[in-house]
Amino acid sequence: MILINLLPHREARRQQRKQAFFAGIGMAVVVGAAIVGGWYTIVNSQINTQEEHNQFLSSEIKRLDAQIADVATLKTEIEALKARQKAVEDLQADRNMPVYLLNELVKQTPEGVYLTSVKQGGQQVAITGVAQTNERISEFLRNTASNSPWLEKPQLVEIRAQTMQVAGSRDQRRMFAFIMGVTLKRPPAPGSAASGVAGAASGVAAAASAASTATR
Repeated sequence: MILINLLPHREARRQQRKQAFFAGIGMAVVVGAAIVGGWYTIVNSQINTQEEHNQFLSSEIKRLDAQIADVATLKTEIEALKARQKAVEDLQADRNMPVYLLNELVKQTPEGVYLTSVKQGGQQVAITGVAQTNERISEFLRNTASNSPWLEKPQLVEIRAQTMQVAGSRDQRRMFAFIMGVTLKRPPAPGSAASGVAGAASGVAAAASAASTATR
């Protein structure tokens, strides 16, 4: 018996191919959507991680800025304390400078030189006196320039010859009146200044005696 298919088989095949095509498109869309969704999730996760990292960095930067401000404040306070300490040390040194000055004048004034006035203004000292000869004045200048740890830069301002009466008699003698300036060195450190006080104090009595003798 012969069977004859009278159905439109071509139309059926075309319909099958169309269904297969749309199924492939749907599968591709699903796969594409899954890929895009996965990519979006990964990118969004990376963005969130980077934002958290940026927030952490911002907080750390703010904390470091606060620490830097604290350090700057501490530096300012340290500099202020150093300035105060130096001022106190300078005052301590200046308080002992008259002692050093008198002690050095006693040591460096040669025989035949008599001091009549000593005036200190800061570290500058003006000295007036009389000497038996010009050589005595030159020796005094050399002593203050080379032999004294506290005196420096001596300058002879004026020298003149004059006749003076010898004490205790009617005789007169030719003397040389002079005016000189000298710079008093500041102690290099509080420790060395303190160590020098004891040595300088031992000459105060002699300095006072010499000053009173020169005044007379």
